[in-house]
Amino acid sequence: MKKSRSFAVVLVTAPDLKTARRLAQSALGSRLVACANLVPRIESHYWWQGKLETGAEVLLLFKTTKAKLAALEELILSEHPYDTPEFVVLPVEGGTKRYLDWVAESVRRKPWNVKRKT
Repeated sequence: MKKSRSFAVVLVTAPDLKTARRLAQSALGSRLVACANLVPRIESHYWWQGKLETGAEVLLLFKTTKAKLAALEELILSEHPYDTPEFVVLPVEGGTKRYLDWVAESVRRKPWNVKRKT
């Protein structure tokens, strides 16, 4: 295992699969993340504007480097339909050398336009 504090997993929720796919493709095309996992059909319970709410959402898990976090946050805040989107950063303490090297290399490359799937 490679120990490193240069990597992060970012949690973002989206209202539906179409939005989650659009956010994932935008982050990937901008080379801000190496990987985006979409976990559909989660049930969220939360406080919003003084009321207890419940809703179906999609959870996105972004794998990236800490150097890309500010740009990723900016992208999510500008493209997300929620007034206050979730953007929670979890530090990665370590992982396999091969995987972490792949994450680092993936976000180092030049951005490219991704044809968005909806």
